[in-house]
Amino acid sequence: MELIDVHSHLQDKEFDKDREDVLENAKKVGVKKIITSTLDLKDAQISMEMFSAYKGFIYMTVGCNPCIMDEKEIEKIQSFVREKKIDIVGIGEIGLDYYWVEGEQREKQKEFFKLWINFAKEMNLPLIVHSRSAGKYAIEMLLEEKYCNVLMHSYDGKVGWAIEAAKQGFYFSIPPSIVNSSQKQKLVKSIDISRIMLESDAPVLGPEKDKRNEPQNLVFTVRKISEIKSLSEDTVSEMTTRNASEFFKI
Repeated sequence: MELIDVHSHLQDKEFDKDREDVLENAKKVGVKKIITSTLDLKDAQISMEMFSAYKGFIYMTVGCNPCIMDEKEIEKIQSFVREKKIDIVGIGEIGLDYYWVEGEQREKQKEFFKLWINFAKEMNLPLIVHSRSAGKYAIEMLLEEKYCNVLMHSYDGKVGWAIEAAKQGFYFSIPPSIVNSSQKQKLVKSIDISRIMLESDAPVLGPEKDKRNEPQNLVFTVRKISEIKSLSEDTVSEMTTRNASEFFKI
């Protein structure tokens, strides 16, 4: 199998002691490319170092934790993107997080989400969207803004909204936690394989809840999608890799 991990956080300190081993383990199971997704400026700087060290294997998207609603910080991140655009394959992760944010802060978060949508339009780059406990609202905003070059990362919302988004060209990336998540299983059952990619979201969302996740665990995602879709694992690998290659142009 040839696999692409479209969303990970290999820059996380969880990997500081054995990052090289983690990358080798991923290669052994057929992971050919890994995309790191950043959450702040420091993340982006570390990821750029990794990108430079592992060209052709590690790629990067640059974004901002949705809970960071600081204009100056966001301006710095966007300046970084403009400066390094040639090396960046997407904007993200960005989005909405109603798990942590409540009340009036949600309206403020929506304003910043719109800012990032417009920035993705300006940069002409794909958008990687975080929508924890806010899937409906994130999809509504994206459709209102008429931006559908979108990957919904680890979507936890209702399947009805996912089906509508998929009709408009959105993609959905599925983590190894699908092995224990009825919601993720229902999502995969409800949307076509042509709208699905693979993600680890390492170091979280692994097949074992309290154990550090790694990109090598994409094999669990492939296995479960294969079972749900009644497709061979090779077909799942081929289709999800093609989707990722075309979406990110890698």
